[in-house]
Amino acid sequence: MSLDRIAELLELAEAEALWGYESVAPPEIVETLGMASTRIGGGVVLAVRNDVTDYWSKALGFGFSEPVTADLVGEITAFYREQGVRLATLQFAPAALPADWDAIREKEGITEGSRWLKLARLAGLVESAETDLRIDVVGPEDAAQWASVLTRGFGMPEEHFAPMVQGVVERPDWSAYAAWDGDQMIAAASVVIKGEVAEFAGASTLPSHRGRGAQSALLAARARHAAAAGVKWLSGETGKPAEGEQNRSLNNMLRTGFEIRYERENWIWRP
Repeated sequence: MSLDRIAELLELAEAEALWGYESVAPPEIVETLGMASTRIGGGVVLAVRNDVTDYWSKALGFGFSEPVTADLVGEITAFYREQGVRLATLQFAPAALPADWDAIREKEGITEGSRWLKLARLAGLVESAETDLRIDVVGPEDAAQWASVLTRGFGMPEEHFAPMVQGVVERPDWSAYAAWDGDQMIAAASVVIKGEVAEFAGASTLPSHRGRGAQSALLAARARHAAAAGVKWLSGETGKPAEGEQNRSLNNMLRTGFEIRYERENWIWRP
């Protein structure tokens, strides 16, 4: 399988995972956050006008069903202008960027942001990581708590963002996992099955319980779930650490057998 084909599988799985998170928000949260979404050129464009974190307005999954062109990028930025978004992140696999990308982004006012690493591995059984925490699947009765832990672990205000993501727990293609210290849920994670790919769609631990193996154990649990589902690839992404710094999420994924497939720029658009 070619690198471009693998990139396509990974990018589209990530795009559908983000679409899933933002498509389950209750109507009152949609209104409060100013949420809107559309599909353009094979990718997804997600707008959250009142996002204090500047994380959720993203466009990704492009360059596979049709090429990335000036017209396509213009459609994306026009949507964000219409929605009144103050900042959006455009994510393209490096292989999807056209030769005239610099000219396109200069015209649209798109600048370089941080870099992410796209990681993947072939599916297979992963041994349980050693931890004294209890790792288990999350059911509907714990969905609200799971969403609270997930958002707080990322440092996001839970008032609006926890209700936004809570609904994925009950979606048929999603599975939510958590780690408990006694009766207290202290880490949350999710995995979504999209065709041949299991997308590891986010995981976080509360600051009070970091360093106790929760993330490694949650990676292993989700990997076993994906193997049982019969997928071919496990996929995930995390930030590229600055020189001389460490990214614990990256280290945990590498220990679980993930490999870095490519670096991806976060391209920043502002009106």
